[in-house]
Amino acid sequence: MDEKQLAHFKEKLEEISTSLLTGADRTISEMTDHSDNYPDPTDRAAAESDRSFELRIRDRERKLLGKIKEAIERIDNSTYGTCEECGDAIAPERLEARPVTTYCIDCKTRQETEEKAKA
Repeated sequence: MDEKQLAHFKEKLEEISTSLLTGADRTISEMTDHSDNYPDPTDRAAAESDRSFELRIRDRERKLLGKIKEAIERIDNSTYGTCEECGDAIAPERLEARPVTTYCIDCKTRQETEEKAKA
């Protein structure tokens, strides 16, 4: 992978990271700014359900931030775009769709097939 492609993916990863952190800050702000005083138990339950859902999303995003950090480290140490399993190059189209991936499409497909067979 050439320097131009690496710079493109690094910029893309940094943009995703910034977007996720902005969303997290917004969630924190919204959760601390509201004084939830619901006289109706149904309204209170709905608000709690919404809050729980939002926190689950943010937890998934937190995990994604870790993967983004690892991907940027791989760019910095020149291992980005190489499949962890077979050592082949990961197709740029796959990296565009999932820039944090560590497996080529063949290895990931094989891994998912094996997981389904175990279940």
